[in-house]
Amino acid sequence: MIIDERIKGIWKEILENPNHFCLGIEEDGMIISSCMLIIIKNLTRNARPFALIENVVTHERYRKKGYGTAVLQKAITIAKEKNCNKIMLMTSRKEESTLKFYEKLGFKRGDKTAFIIRVE
Repeated sequence: MIIDERIKGIWKEILENPNHFCLGIEEDGMIISSCMLIIIKNLTRNARPFALIENVVTHERYRKKGYGTAVLQKAITIAKEKNCNKIMLMTSRKEESTLKFYEKLGFKRGDKTAFIIRVE
């Protein structure tokens, strides 16, 4: 994969943003599990921020070994330390095993309904 200057610039912006966290676990010289955590300032709920977790990924060879759990637990810990009033996570995965994985970490199905517009 070629990393061009645009990607390097985006990566630099992410790293400089104190409310944007790229969490990952490295093994065998590569990132094997990761997620993004964004803390979003808010004027409601006593001006407490909320958190959004996205891009939860674990390399298929390393699944079911606790890496995804560890990355998400760290994201949840950071969000709590930042006094977030809620932590949201959306997934496009439909497999029951994936949904149960998130539920084991405390996420609840059905509390909110997500609507998405894909912009091409």
